[in-house]
Amino acid sequence: MRRWMFLLCCCCVMQAYAQTGGFKPVANLEAFKQQFAKAAQNTQSIQADFVQEKHLSMLSDKIVSKGKFWFRKENKVRMEYQQPSYYLMIMNGKNIITRDGQRQNRVNTAGNKLFEQINRITVDCVRGNVLNNPDFKAAVLENAQHYRLDLTPVSKALQQYFKTIQLLVDKQDYSVSRIIMLEPGGDHTTISFLHKQMNVDIPDAVFTAK
Repeated sequence: MRRWMFLLCCCCVMQAYAQTGGFKPVANLEAFKQQFAKAAQNTQSIQADFVQEKHLSMLSDKIVSKGKFWFRKENKVRMEYQQPSYYLMIMNGKNIITRDGQRQNRVNTAGNKLFEQINRITVDCVRGNVLNNPDFKAAVLENAQHYRLDLTPVSKALQQYFKTIQLLVDKQDYSVSRIIMLEPGGDHTTISFLHKQMNVDIPDAVFTAK
């Protein structure tokens, strides 16, 4: 499941799990789309810490992981889990590299329909037009501090993994602060991005596995 969490993080580089919080349908959807797309176009890189919380329906305790996140246009992402165990995932163009201990795997998204769909989501998020992706039914809500994008997959391939994907977008800079992934079986995962630094210099070496 970590791989899917990583790929969705890529897409937005980008609300707590509750259906409250004062959210209501966005007042001006077209204005939001334009501002979201403009912010995405102006974002060349992101560096952040992240905290991932995995809630399993069969367990009372949540599983918490922490690490570092890097993003750079176009399609370059590194997600490095540091606690409680080390796990590395890198997306560089169409190539995805994972490392777990001494084991390293490389996947090419070309020719794999599911990976191609995920890659498309990634590109759409970076370009700020994820709401136009026909693989999802999208709804946009807002409260005083945030926008919330609710993405419900219509693609059967994605429905196997996700019931809904929720993106919490900060109204100050239109960056994604939190991603909530709800799975068909009732489990859900929340990834929060902390200490975000926008448009900092990130060298090519970050997106290679040595």
